[in-house]
Amino acid sequence: MTSTGTEEDRLARAAWSALVEPGDRVAGALVALVGAARALVWVRRCAQGAADWSLLADVAGGPLDGVDRQRLSGAVARWSARLPALDPAAHLEALGRLGGALVVPGDEGWPAGLDDLGDAAPFALWARGDPSADRAAVAVVGSRAATAYGERVAYDLAEGLARRGVLVVSGGAYGVDAAAHRGALATGVTVVVLAGGVDRSYPAGNSRVFEEAVARGGALVSEVPPGALPTRSRFLLRNRLIAAWAAATVVVEAAWRSGALNTAHHAVGLLRPLGAVPGPVTSPASTGCHRLLRDGAAVCVTDVDEVLELVPGGAPADRLPSSGGARSAARDGIGEVLGETSARVHDALGLRAPAPVEQVAARAGTTLDEARGCLGLLELEGLAERRADGWVAVRGRPGPASRA
Repeated sequence: MTSTGTEEDRLARAAWSALVEPGDRVAGALVALVGAARALVWVRRCAQGAADWSLLADVAGGPLDGVDRQRLSGAVARWSARLPALDPAAHLEALGRLGGALVVPGDEGWPAGLDDLGDAAPFALWARGDPSADRAAVAVVGSRAATAYGERVAYDLAEGLARRGVLVVSGGAYGVDAAAHRGALATGVTVVVLAGGVDRSYPAGNSRVFEEAVARGGALVSEVPPGALPTRSRFLLRNRLIAAWAAATVVVEAAWRSGALNTAHHAVGLLRPLGAVPGPVTSPASTGCHRLLRDGAAVCVTDVDEVLELVPGGAPADRLPSSGGARSAARDGIGEVLGETSARVHDALGLRAPAPVEQVAARAGTTLDEARGCLGLLELEGLAERRADGWVAVRGRPGPASRA
């Protein structure tokens, strides 16, 4: 993993992630204004009663108004309690013993979507494993108190997404989160975003999943250093990272009051596509999903293809065959009758959103001529449909004529 920035900046960012609570916008604005290292020096001087407001005024291009001074003064008073025990070098040493690494903005492993959080973005990520930041990511989230239906759907969606090269991101909790991680690990990689330090397997019952996530090429990540406790407020604040990391978020199952809805609201605030899986109308475990659908905040998704339609640009071009169900059965039949290239082209089509030939070719990894030829064959077989703005897939298998 390639690192950038000076060691002074990295050490300062490590310090800030321990000094303030996640999502502290005042701290984020201060670091954005003068840099992590200079901001830390300024805070230490303030805590010692030697505030140099001219430093901030010079960088800001003029004197700070009273409101800014008041907010900063209050924040410094809040942060000062942690200054005496602040030891970022010790935290980095602990991370090193775990085989982890600190990832900061600009590093190869930094997820670019986190920058959309602005002043609420994390100062750094404490990571064990590879954050796989260059992959298209989808967040699969839902209730801890999931039903067997919710866990099954979460597993199948995550397994299918990972099979197609998509990074599955979730929060490591019991229920839907754990099912999503397990599904992703069946065919690919996953990232677990923790509310506490990466040295703490919380909940302990998911520790095997966490270790497998790292071993399979994914990662455990946190914005707080090793040793940090997973408090209730940090769980909620962690959700903003999940929503910002992913290109799209899917809520599989959520009650009327659910932490997964918090992630959904972050996704909406970041203008990220949001999907929700419907459940039985009699199930309290799905009332939150139905609420999102009724309010128009989310679109209904029922399979992997519909989830991929939420992802800008679709699935990776080198994605593997779809998982399970009628779509996989159709793909197997297409490959047997029309050949592997036609099967890949069919796999590149969505069931709802039309895709132009250029996009189909990019998704399937074919030339334009190959894509056009395969689309023609698929149309004759009743497996693809041409529309004014592109092509869509049609559910089914090659007809009897093709097998004759």
